[in-house]
Amino acid sequence: MEDLTKKITGGEAVYQVLRDQGVKTVFGLLGGSMLELYDAMYEHKEIDYVGGRDERAAGHMADAYARMTGGPGIVLGAQAGPGVVNLATAVAEAHLAYSPLVAIAGAISRPDLGKDTFQEFDQVALFAPISKKSVMVTDPSRLAEMLRDAIRLAMSGRRGPVVLHVPRDLMSAEVDPPRPGAVQIAKAGPPPAAAVSQIIEKLSKAKQPVIVAGGGFKWSEGTVALKTMVERLNVPVVASTGHADVMPHGHPLYAGQGGPRGNTVASGLTKTADFLLVLGARLAFNSTFFSHDYISAHAEIVHVDLEGSAVGRYFLASLALQADAKETAEAITAEVIKSDFKSESWVPWLEQFEQDRAKLLVERQEEANNNTSPMHPRRALAEIREALPENAVVTLDTGNACLQSADRLAHYQSPGLITPLDFGLVGFGYAAAIGAAASAPGRPVISIMGDGGFGFTMAEITTAVRYNLPVVAIVLDNGAWGAEKAYQQEFFGGRLLGAEIDSPAYNKVAELSGAKGYAVDQPGQLGPVLKEALALNGPAVIHVKIDPNSLNTLRKDLFKKD
Repeated sequence: MEDLTKKITGGEAVYQVLRDQGVKTVFGLLGGSMLELYDAMYEHKEIDYVGGRDERAAGHMADAYARMTGGPGIVLGAQAGPGVVNLATAVAEAHLAYSPLVAIAGAISRPDLGKDTFQEFDQVALFAPISKKSVMVTDPSRLAEMLRDAIRLAMSGRRGPVVLHVPRDLMSAEVDPPRPGAVQIAKAGPPPAAAVSQIIEKLSKAKQPVIVAGGGFKWSEGTVALKTMVERLNVPVVASTGHADVMPHGHPLYAGQGGPRGNTVASGLTKTADFLLVLGARLAFNSTFFSHDYISAHAEIVHVDLEGSAVGRYFLASLALQADAKETAEAITAEVIKSDFKSESWVPWLEQFEQDRAKLLVERQEEANNNTSPMHPRRALAEIREALPENAVVTLDTGNACLQSADRLAHYQSPGLITPLDFGLVGFGYAAAIGAAASAPGRPVISIMGDGGFGFTMAEITTAVRYNLPVVAIVLDNGAWGAEKAYQQEFFGGRLLGAEIDSPAYNKVAELSGAKGYAVDQPGQLGPVLKEALALNGPAVIHVKIDPNSLNTLRKDLFKKD
């Protein structure tokens, strides 16, 4: 127990707040703006530190850590000026993923503010539009209090990043020890009982019902509640984009990810349904393109989300409710049990779904049997799917190869999938995998990236090695910025400029960095190599050559053809 009458440094006060909040690991890059905090972590050794090679990457690590643990994820932008600017991409990524990232950003000393001093810029303004709050601490006595408030805000309601800017002199200033104890976060509850009865009544009239489940179930640790409700109702489930881990792969009522990045069965369900129960999802751009191509124009929609402003925003809802996804699912299950609810009215709908799903599984198996060389990316994904342990965590990047990964993997344990979501960020996946590995010792962590995206953060191989984080990176190399190449081929007469790239042998880069490296260029090699890499329980990189001509264009409305 600390002596509450003895003065301590601001850095020590920050450390004590983080420790009392239960933070086990923080991420960052060492800088001169907060050496007192680093010294406190070194002295007490109750909080682990993972230092990246770039602040952006460290921010992605903390973001993924937050998504795995529920948050907060803590990143230290420990150098004023350029170090803080480097954090901006990671904060924007967390902002559009609603991830509770708390960035403690170094700033120049208070006496130097406003003098155009070395590394001075308006960093508070930089982060204001890409965070829940961006605020400067100006009084050392309020440092601990404002850090607590940053954590509270990041974790409250719809979660998101908060940036706390701390002038250099505050870390060394003498302050009173913070009051002990963790920040208490208010929790949302279920909808009113009358509203739950309305949901059941509306569902009872449906002939073609679908449940759309989103990330709200992951943040509320509600995936078991979702599965229980689904089995009671006997209604098929479609996952919103980036959240294919809300239900176990292979569950007979699970259609997989819907929308433009999903499979034909799942997106077909939402397009033809007459009733949509949307829980913990926004029905936003990534899942719908705001189009009735993916959401039935004639369906009645009941929409439930933690954030009231998201409910019914893009598609009109007949019942709009602000509530927690898990609590809502549990309330519906309780009402169904009490009312002895039956689901005979949509038996033909279910039978058709089962037939369509069986056909899809056959198609996926045919992809696994594709023996063309260079390897088709879908063959590569099939081999990965078969080799993944059921407790694996997968992180994805943005790009053409990863686009085809979105609904072709298998997830059995939630959280088990981390993606860039709405920011569409290239270069996210490997750093995110490092953060995921730090959060979940014992769970295999696999990062799937394109060759371009991996080039953004390949220096972080040394981070995985230094901290002995057993991330396996699978680099699907098609020698291109694949999405852009596909558009240039389809809409610009095949006139390629800037689309084709050359990458080093990433397996050799891994070996030079102290990790294990593998090279794969033929069908049938990737699955066994992945199993071998996972068995090593150490950092590894698998460089996979895939067919450069197997590219997809996602948006057909963006360009006019020649």
